[in-house]
Amino acid sequence: MAAATRATWKGHLRLSLVSIGVELYTATESASQLPLHQIHKPSGQRIRYEKVVPGKGAVASEDIVKGYEIEKNTFVTLEEDELERIRLESRRTIDLVQFVAEKDLDPRYYEKPYYVAPDSDVAAEGFCVIREALGRSEKVGLGKMAMRGRESLVAVRPLGRGLLLETLRYGNEIRSADKAFSEIPEIELDEDMVGLATELIERKTAPFNPALFHDTYAEALRELIDRKLEGRALVQPEEGGRARGQVIDLMAALKKSVQQDKGKSEQATKTRGRRTKEPAPEKAETTRKRKRG
Repeated sequence: MAAATRATWKGHLRLSLVSIGVELYTATESASQLPLHQIHKPSGQRIRYEKVVPGKGAVASEDIVKGYEIEKNTFVTLEEDELERIRLESRRTIDLVQFVAEKDLDPRYYEKPYYVAPDSDVAAEGFCVIREALGRSEKVGLGKMAMRGRESLVAVRPLGRGLLLETLRYGNEIRSADKAFSEIPEIELDEDMVGLATELIERKTAPFNPALFHDTYAEALRELIDRKLEGRALVQPEEGGRARGQVIDLMAALKKSVQQDKGKSEQATKTRGRRTKEPAPEKAETTRKRKRG
C-alpha cells in the first residue's frame, strides 16, 4: 500500500485474534556516508583480498565452511546444510504479546528502525485501530519476528499515520555498565554550580530538529574530495577545543556560558522587537505623507 520504496518484509501484525497484513520499510539509509577504499598507491589500483590458509595459499570457495572457535585455533565446523536445517522459517507474523510504557524501555536495547504500513486498503482500518489504541494508551507493543533466518525481539509504536517497528537487542547482548562506571568517584557537588548548569540546560532546551545537526566529518571529507578533483589547494582546518587534561575553573566557565547565552537571548529579543515595531514600507510612506500634510 505504501508504494514508493520496496518493502523489506511482508506479513501480518497480530494482536490476539486480530491479524492485519503489513509491510516493513527500512527507516534509515547510508547515503550520507562516503566509502573509502584501500588503493595501491604506485599503480592506483584498488586492493583486492584473497581467501588464504597460512602455508596453503588461496583456497576454493567449495572448500570453505563456517566454524565456531571453542579455544585458540580449535573450531567446531558447521556445514551449510546443517545450518540450513536449524535456520528459522521466515515466519510472516509479528505477534504483539506484551505492552510496556515507553519510558521503561532502556535505549541501549534499540537496534534498527523500520516503518510499518498496511499492505492494502482492506487492512487499513484494523491497522489504524491498533495504531490509535497504542497512541492513546501510550504503550509500546513487544513481540517477535523472523527475518533472514534470525529471530528478533521487536518493539512497535505509533509514528505519524503509521507505526514504527524497532528491532531490539536481547538481554545477553548488553554489557553491564558497572565496569565502565566503577572508577567514577563520589563527589559532594557545589549546589551553585549544579544550579548554573541546570539554568544553562534550560536556556538551551528546544524541540529536536535534526536538520540543525550535520555530519561535519562527512561534509569536510566531501569538500576534500572535491578540492582534490578540482586541483585546488587543501585547507588545514583550524584546531578548536581545549587540550586533553587542561585544568579549567568550572564555576567561571559555567557563569561565562550562562552570561553568553543570556546575551544572545537578549539580542535576539531586541532584534525581534525592532522587526515588530518597524512599520512596513507602504505604511511608513503613508505616515510621512500625513506628517507633511
